Amino acid sequence: MGYCILRLPNRFTVFLFTQFDCCQGEAMFRDHQGLAVTTTSSTAIAAMAQFVQQSLCYGNQAEYWIQAAIAADPEWGLAHACAAAYYLSQETAFHHTQAQSYLQRASTLLPQGNPREKLYIDATIAWGQGDIGAAIAAHEAIAAFYPQDLLSVQQGQYHYFYQGDNYGLLRIAQKVLPVHPHNGYLLGMLAFGLEQCKELGAAEAVGREAIALNPQDYWAQHAVAHVLETQGQIGEGITWLEGFSQSWQHCNSMLYTHNWWHLALFYLANGDDEKALELYDSQVWGKATQSSPKDQVGAISLLLRLELALKDRSEGRSRLKERWQHVAPYLLPRIHEHLLPFQDLHYVYALARAGDRNWLGEMLDSMTVHAHRLAPPRQQVWLNIVLPAAHGLVAHAIADLQAAVNQLQPVLAQFQQVGGSHTQRKLFEQIYQDALANLEQAPLRTGSGSSILFSATRLVSYLNQVA
Repeated sequence: MGYCILRLPNRFTVFLFTQFDCCQGEAMFRDHQGLAVTTTSSTAIAAMAQFVQQSLCYGNQAEYWIQAAIAADPEWGLAHACAAAYYLSQETAFHHTQAQSYLQRASTLLPQGNPREKLYIDATIAWGQGDIGAAIAAHEAIAAFYPQDLLSVQQGQYHYFYQGDNYGLLRIAQKVLPVHPHNGYLLGMLAFGLEQCKELGAAEAVGREAIALNPQDYWAQHAVAHVLETQGQIGEGITWLEGFSQSWQHCNSMLYTHNWWHLALFYLANGDDEKALELYDSQVWGKATQSSPKDQVGAISLLLRLELALKDRSEGRSRLKERWQHVAPYLLPRIHEHLLPFQDLHYVYALARAGDRNWLGEMLDSMTVHAHRLAPPRQQVWLNIVLPAAHGLVAHAIADLQAAVNQLQPVLAQFQQVGGSHTQRKLFEQIYQDALANLEQAPLRTGSGSSILFSATRLVSYLNQVA
């Protein structure tokens, strides 16, 4: 075996390994992780290494580098699958459409791939088809047989996260730890999995170890912030995140706004509503990619928490109304997407608070149609949890507190199945508790508290009654 060293900008060195098959006399190229690849283009391998680096650190240049890899070798199926995965992870119908050509090309090139590449291509095709179970199975196989592949581990965690499977999220990171005991990016993934499984001491220790290896590990910063929030260490959480905030300019939009969102939550918990609102305006929404579902969800959840925190609810709603109305038009492309139920629950609340009754009714109807089209077991999640929760959230948004309590109470214990983190899902419990606490102070409305499920027509009529 021989190798050459290619030094690239941005603090990256790529080792290009070549191994010769003594029977066929053909060179086998390896990537920066030591994994065999079927491309023979050193430029493509170097670009792929940068793409993996950008993906693992949640950097803002991932799309550039995967396109560079494809340009260097358009016949490399793995590169097309990685491009498809990148666009699928943007979680919009537009990006899902954009991913299709890459999925088709990856499928065509699949026979030319090696076993690992074929597994990754299979995982990405399954994701594009909505078969998340098959995608997870392929990523688990990669973790078992090719544990050097941290990009696959990260994408496996992504799927587990939105399936609400915390133990799966942790397990896939633990599976490859013996191969990467001192890899900061894996330790950051492990720390987040530990925190989601409520192993807070271990999560903090592992997260801090990741930061010691690489202070610019934005995901590990985020994992430790989760621990501090869960433990109620508010002042330390503020100090922790503010100490890293200047480095977030290198993050992609999702983690940039999400880490500022966490900082805003610490300020809210500290009773500083004005600072949290300032961060909403300047960072969480002010610097968001406002067409991005992840950024939209962060903005919605922070606005909602601000409303819950403001002591004078009527004054608070008046102050925030314009912000709700600014967010709402960006949600129109989401109305019929239904890519992640966790996100849909935020969208319907925002549309209700913005007063966009026709859009809201259209989305609720669309969610119902979507739920009935799904196959088990996801259909049960939508029918038994997502739809009742959506109507409960709408009821709270329009101040029908009894209906909110009636709809939300039966499903609260099952919310983990819609995905999201503990901190993110805590919002739904807060909404329920807010409705319960204020129920006795609110006048009973005619028809309030029924188990009404809104159709587009009935919603407008109902909202007119209770507004």
